[in-house]
Amino acid sequence: MKRHAIKLGAACAFFYWAAACFCTQNAAAQPARESVAEKFYASPPFATGGKISMPIREPALLNADKPLVRQGQYLAQAGDCIGCHTRPGGAPFAGGLPLRTPFGVIVSTNITPDKNDGIGNYSQAQFNRLMREGVTETNHNIYPAMPYASYSRLSDDDLTALYAYFMQGIAPVVQTNAETNLPWPFSMRWLVKTWNWLYLPKPGYLLDPKQNAEWNRGAYLVQGLSHCGACHTPRNFAGAEKANTEKKSEFYLAGAVIDGWYAQNLRSPNDGVTENQAGLTNWSKQELVEYLKTGHTPHTAAFGAMSEVVSNSTQHMTTVDVTAIAVYLKSLGSTNALESASESTLDTGVAKRSAQRADTSNPTTAGLRSGQASQPGALVYLNNCAGCHQSSGKGANSAFPSLAQSSTVAASNPTSLIRIVLQGSNRPATTASPAPLAMPGLDWRLSDANVADVLSFVRSSWGNRAEAVSPAEVAKVRKSLVAQP
Repeated sequence: MKRHAIKLGAACAFFYWAAACFCTQNAAAQPARESVAEKFYASPPFATGGKISMPIREPALLNADKPLVRQGQYLAQAGDCIGCHTRPGGAPFAGGLPLRTPFGVIVSTNITPDKNDGIGNYSQAQFNRLMREGVTETNHNIYPAMPYASYSRLSDDDLTALYAYFMQGIAPVVQTNAETNLPWPFSMRWLVKTWNWLYLPKPGYLLDPKQNAEWNRGAYLVQGLSHCGACHTPRNFAGAEKANTEKKSEFYLAGAVIDGWYAQNLRSPNDGVTENQAGLTNWSKQELVEYLKTGHTPHTAAFGAMSEVVSNSTQHMTTVDVTAIAVYLKSLGSTNALESASESTLDTGVAKRSAQRADTSNPTTAGLRSGQASQPGALVYLNNCAGCHQSSGKGANSAFPSLAQSSTVAASNPTSLIRIVLQGSNRPATTASPAPLAMPGLDWRLSDANVADVLSFVRSSWGNRAEAVSPAEVAKVRKSLVAQP
């Protein structure tokens, strides 16, 4: 019997994949793409240019005297619920935001306590089932664009607090939900039942007895409420994350392209030799905390969707929780010997890099300051980048991020760098740094060859050691950018 069930599930999964390929190739409304899920996300939803995106203003907190409501508000911020359930210019949590997926556009719904359009009729048990299983109060499956696979790990206490916040902490908003019309066969929601059977984890978070309380708190947040894997873990043909915990595979949080941005590898692969490593190897715990709280460090700044995550979510989290996240992330991809290394070893590495950045005898810095711009990309850098990022590549007082010894610059996938140069980006506005700074896009000014040259120059200067960028890669990203509606 079990063998027949497995065969049935595999058959359904194959049907799901085959139908997706058919729709990809034949639906006129859908752009051509190389595969169903992972390649799809290489195309951005629309261009933002260098425009400044401000954080969404949270609604007034009702019943603020109730600790459970306040706790629920904190958890909703940690989960960035407002980011997906608020359309531009719309009421917070009232839905209406179009979410692009490989299978069509899904419109987020109203999650205010309105009894007609929102979730005002949900009981606590129904709310828990929605969050953990993706099933509504009328027993309809919602699409896994909502990361309920991650939320399945939430504790009963946290779900109780979230329910209190959404039912008592915000005002109901009358806003009819826009209908989601996916092409056949994805319009048949029973397919989601098969997806759940294949990919939905068992509910709850299992404490790792080998780790301390701080590590487990970080794992609980990263795997669950903060759903970091939704962006930072590559997906399979059915749109499911290839791994949902560090125990599953090396794919977990290994980096992925989503909506035209490369969501950075959050692991720390360290061979103990190379200084300019991938992922978070060169980050200290303190740098991660600073980044999540402010959106920038002396050597990098948040961009793209991560800028909104910092503005709407992580800046509001306690230092204790953000530190727990940093502790957990720094443990990924390391050997036992590296995990036991003291924090002072990491800090020494940071200090060493800082000294390198300040070293004016660096050949790249010396060459730029003397006007020697014969290297491909050097003149483009002087004319377009040095004004903010300086000839030393180290930026200016965290206002303009350093390009030297930067894990973002040295990322294996240059998609984000290309897009930033073409479209521009903005640093998040936070309580600690309320003035958002924007970098203008240079797509009107630089050719594909110019962009490739300057990025190759940056990725091989000031201690960076990353592969060159080709004009073809730039052309691909430029072509994927569409005008903002």
